[in-house]
Amino acid sequence: MFWFLAVAMVVVVAAVTLAVIGGGENEVLPEAPPEHTVDQLPLTRPVGRADIDALRLPLAPRGYRMAEVDDALGRLGAELAERDARIAELEAALAGTRTQRHGAPGAPLAPEDEPDDVPGEERDR
Repeated sequence: MFWFLAVAMVVVVAAVTLAVIGGGENEVLPEAPPEHTVDQLPLTRPVGRADIDALRLPLAPRGYRMAEVDDALGRLGAELAERDARIAELEAALAGTRTQRHGAPGAPLAPEDEPDDVPGEERDR
């Protein structure tokens, strides 16, 4: 009985080995292309909420591919930093304009600074 099991095991191992590596010109297991994202984040415009909702990262045997996640998060972080810098720049420019026009931030408009045309209202002069 022992010899029968030993011979059967050798035959099975040899058959599996030949099937995996010895397929001749016809590959038994064709090479599968790696699963990578085609950068789903737009390059021609800023990333929006819908882009983030639609982003799907490829799965790996133990979760997500770290490189793909790092690339996506790096891109999002750079765009957020750029937006924050632009917002700060615009807020500083707005505060500077208000200061120049009115002397102090939050000061009421002087009569000469009030708009001449107020839609829907007629003004007495």
